Amino acid sequence: MKIATILVPVDFSDPSRAALDAAIDLAKERKARLHLLHCYRIDLGWASPYGITLPPTLGDEIKQAAAAELKKWTDDAVARGANAEAHLSSLLPTEGIERAAEQVGADLIVMGTKGLTGLRHVVLGSVAERTVRHAPCAGLTLQQPDAEEPPA
Repeated sequence: MKIATILVPVDFSDPSRAALDAAIDLAKERKARLHLLHCYRIDLGWASPYGITLPPTLGDEIKQAAAAELKKWTDDAVARGANAEAHLSSLLPTEGIERAAEQVGADLIVMGTKGLTGLRHVVLGSVAERTVRHAPCAGLTLQQPDAEEPPA
């Protein structure tokens, strides 16, 4: 399987960091281009039924904070020897990941998952699961053990 372009969606969580670490190693090994993607969603409509007025600059502040954190993660990947670049999207994660994969011509998506279980999983699914089902390329998900469970 040819892997020249790897997309790594990151939400700045520990599982996301583990997926990025694995993707950096794989990208270096395959001399692949690494694309980090963060999807932030600004949905401030929830406040309106409560009569709350939110500052109009809040959306810009969220976007700037997301961009700054994504830059740190991308700079770290570059410092570790990966050929990496950052992408920021205001789309919902599943849609943003699918669109970015198409735009960058991803051969592989590497992402973390917490592995939701029970009714919550049935009702909501997970971003990783939906991504793997709808992605235009192969997907690799890395599950981290829960913090309270010791690794096997």
